[in-house]
Amino acid sequence: METESEPYVRLASLRQLHQVMADMNTARSLADTLQTVADGAVGALGYELACVNLVRPDGDLVVAAFSGNSAAESLITGRVGSRDSWERRLAMGEQWGDLVFIPHTEGWVLDDDDVPQWYTDGPAPRFEDEWHPADRLFAPMYTPGAQGNSSGELLGVISVDRPRNGRHPGAWGREALQMYAFQAAIAISNARLRSNMQRALVRLEREQQALRASEESFRQAFEYAPSGMAIAEMGGDQHGRILRTNDALCRLLGRPASAMRRYSFSDLVHPEDIGTLLRTSAEGGRAELRLGRRDGSYVWVSLRNSVVADAADGPRFLLTHVEDIEERKRRELQLAHRASHDSLTGLPNSAELRSRLSARLCHRPAHAGALESLDAAYGHPAFDAPPGHGFDFAQGAEAFEGYDHHVHTVAPEGGHDDGAKGLAVLFCDLDGFKSINDRFGHNAGDAVLIEVARRLTHGVRDGDTVARLGGDEFVILADGLGKADAQDLAVRLRNEIIQPIRAEGRAVRVGASFGIGWAHCGMTADEVLKSADERMYIEKRSRPKQHRRAG
Repeated sequence: METESEPYVRLASLRQLHQVMADMNTARSLADTLQTVADGAVGALGYELACVNLVRPDGDLVVAAFSGNSAAESLITGRVGSRDSWERRLAMGEQWGDLVFIPHTEGWVLDDDDVPQWYTDGPAPRFEDEWHPADRLFAPMYTPGAQGNSSGELLGVISVDRPRNGRHPGAWGREALQMYAFQAAIAISNARLRSNMQRALVRLEREQQALRASEESFRQAFEYAPSGMAIAEMGGDQHGRILRTNDALCRLLGRPASAMRRYSFSDLVHPEDIGTLLRTSAEGGRAELRLGRRDGSYVWVSLRNSVVADAADGPRFLLTHVEDIEERKRRELQLAHRASHDSLTGLPNSAELRSRLSARLCHRPAHAGALESLDAAYGHPAFDAPPGHGFDFAQGAEAFEGYDHHVHTVAPEGGHDDGAKGLAVLFCDLDGFKSINDRFGHNAGDAVLIEVARRLTHGVRDGDTVARLGGDEFVILADGLGKADAQDLAVRLRNEIIQPIRAEGRAVRVGASFGIGWAHCGMTADEVLKSADERMYIEKRSRPKQHRRAG
């Protein structure tokens, strides 16, 4: 991932990182979880080597998983480093947030300690942020604290080496590794919890004759689990009704145990997540969804179901594990926002602009004729047609999704304003901006771009899109405008832009040239933007140079 330019990160990379984190939480055992953590640091974060050092009961750290080099793996897996040596490493070097970076110029003092390592010597770096073979980067993992923060005890350390791009990780890469270590600690803690729960369930099966002792063992595991737990009915008229909850779940949802018994999870889930809950299999099902708190707010949780039989092998129940993932969801949204928005102005970036514009455009699908035939035969929508006519309506709904509900975008036609409304695309290029950069520096230029973005945002309606295409170019998407409306909007925005701007302690001015294009279905996003861009240059050339910028 570090080979990509910051702060622009491909959504495919974010999905890959998200998938690795999901795999960590669904591994079958603690050993599988540890190996998934090591493999993910190589496969998703872009390091050539990764090692997971796990704290043993005696406090020392053992190399529990390794990825990236089979020879190094066989050499150091299972070896132990003392706690004193590890604490010395984590206390020196540079602190990158929760990460610890020890450059090769300082690491020589660690050559003789007992921590297993695999680095080699190499030439001096050719440039400032080039990775040296003897550089060390550690990501400590801590048991989750009471508020979800990494404020607990040391659980282990992820050590990585040799970024594939040969450079020290930048701000985004450090944030990604730090977040990855945070999620890895949760996954390892949960793997241990699941292991304990599985052992408890095995004991319950083997000790059916000692029913009282088995029930107490289960009660202890259930009541004092750090994550939310619930038992619900399975089957019958009361299927899904909550019978029992632990304190952790009651605290998470802000509801007393007596009140929880009046609900099922379908009563508590966010309306938009009902489908996710219904698609979750009762036996071994897993879903990420939102549950309602008593105060009306919602919290993101990971919900897992396991089937449990009673001692007499009678009615079965669902044991549901509810894990708070609100912090992870928040971080994911932050990463997605960084990938789709301009870091300077906070506006949607070029990729996000094209995505929003493409979502409003459509091409007539090859199966449109089939849809019209269904409409004629059964009325609209086609999916209400009676069964038995040789058409799979579930597949039909999927095939035509996004077509029969699509509002087609049509551009106003002709050279005059006939009152037709359309999706206007205003391409804005600043006049005189380069001279500000040249005369006063890039800080002044950045201040101008930030202020122009603010003025454009305040000058459009709620629901309109203002995006920064790059450099000093901006694009506005404004739906439901006629030709006169779009021209008036361009004039108003230009008048706002030409007002003096405070930058680096002085008042500066820039002008603006606008080109108005119209989007309609059948065009691509690039075609729409190109049309507006060409009209902007026509407008720019039509005005004398001295009138392009006010002041």
